[in-house]
Amino acid sequence: MRGNPGNLRRAAAAKSAAAQARAEDGLEQMLRRGDPITFRGLAQTAGVSLDFLYRTGEIRSRVEQLRARQQAAHPAPAQASRPDQPGSVIRTLTAQLAELKRRHHDEISTLRRALEAAHGENLELRRRLGHRDTATPP
Repeated sequence: MRGNPGNLRRAAAAKSAAAQARAEDGLEQMLRRGDPITFRGLAQTAGVSLDFLYRTGEIRSRVEQLRARQQAAHPAPAQASRPDQPGSVIRTLTAQLAELKRRHHDEISTLRRALEAAHGENLELRRRLGHRDTATPP
């Protein structure tokens, strides 16, 4: 085997330790700022990968514990939605669908007019060819 496997192992361990320290510092920063504790947020704050956070048991359990504590302390406000009032997502999608239907209707109308014009030109050309064929004897 080429190289020094011991050096490679030490380098990998140092890299992992540095990433773990960055993740711990990132958690502390997020807690000080009052940011929601999420794996994605921590990965962005600490400059580590999501995979690293999920694979490192200590950090993973700490993130899950802090996230659960935050969710228990600040439960999401329940939105009183009535069935007769659609949510904003439904309103947005309905508006987009109406706009799409309007554009398709306009496009179909344009294409129909173009097809009618093409049929008219086709009929006129057939009539011209028909007159030319009957005018010259075989």
